[in-house]
Amino acid sequence: MIQAPIYIGSEVFREAAFGSNHPLNIVRHSAVVDLVRILDWLPEQDYRTSEPATVEQLTEFHDRTYVEVLQYADSTGKVSPEDRARYQIGTLENPLFPGLFNRAAMTVSGSILAAELALEGHVVFHPSGGTHHGRPDRACGFCYFNDPVFAINTFLQQGCERVMYVDLDAHHGDGVESAFAADSRVLTVSIHEEDRWPYSGSADDRREGCARNLPVPKGFNDDELDYLIEHAVLPLAASFKPDALVLCCGADCLAGDPLSGMRLSNVALWNTVDKFIALREPTVVLGGGGYNPWTVARYWAGLWGRLSGQDFPLRLPEEALKMFEKMSCDLIDEEDVEEDWIRTLVDSPYNGPVREAIKSLATEIVRT
Repeated sequence: MIQAPIYIGSEVFREAAFGSNHPLNIVRHSAVVDLVRILDWLPEQDYRTSEPATVEQLTEFHDRTYVEVLQYADSTGKVSPEDRARYQIGTLENPLFPGLFNRAAMTVSGSILAAELALEGHVVFHPSGGTHHGRPDRACGFCYFNDPVFAINTFLQQGCERVMYVDLDAHHGDGVESAFAADSRVLTVSIHEEDRWPYSGSADDRREGCARNLPVPKGFNDDELDYLIEHAVLPLAASFKPDALVLCCGADCLAGDPLSGMRLSNVALWNTVDKFIALREPTVVLGGGGYNPWTVARYWAGLWGRLSGQDFPLRLPEEALKMFEKMSCDLIDEEDVEEDWIRTLVDSPYNGPVREAIKSLATEIVRT
């Protein structure tokens, strides 16, 4: 029986993180939950939180030494040059900041809980998850642990036989792909911008048949996304027949994000998620990247609105406008902040022609 959708969050994500001069030093998760509450979309019975994952839970995927080094670095506020080089923590990319370990462990526990609740019949939204670059033995790409791996493993441990992971983030979901590269029970599918960090995920990268990658050109638009979903990703799902789904819904593929050249609307992404929900399998919906605080908050709040069946306002209420007007981002000049990012929830569509490269990519990906 289908149960009410569940939103997983934590007050941990209101705390300052990543420090200055970092792309993630912006308001994201707290703005999303505040916005859905302003819109009266989040009754308390639909909101859940969890305790941070324990060391024992974390070491089911991550190397114990790495976990303990990260925990020690967080507790002391420093990291040795050797550990910085070996584990990639305390770097410009993956900085050390107060509360780091607790925050990273909370993303993992949220994704474990999300999979457990999904198996009870809930569609579960965990926007603080989606740290898809994390490696077993080191931090990578702003990701200290890899919470999507834990969501997938929870499904497998609870008896699911085939789990499909779909990554819509602008950056290749390399850490998740690597984790299940030789596991035929998991199919990882990533739509990401070509020639973009981490510079992996080529169309011919199939990882022993367990992965499919769709690197798309700059300017990737709503019609091209719909084409790939209809002609490549959903046919892959029909062939693979998953009995659980994990979706990584990074917001950096949206038009206006400073760290990608993709040009999607939030409506196109909401429609895409709807198509996977329609498969009626246990589903976890995660967040991911996203470096424009206005577009991130609108996308993920609206995604929760879609999942929970809400009516969308034409204009945002005054309280929401005040929240958006206070936002800032070092990567976006004040004069480049669009009025619609502040006053509306729903993007205008970014339609366009479906380029031959996209059609060829779809054909190549579904070919056995």
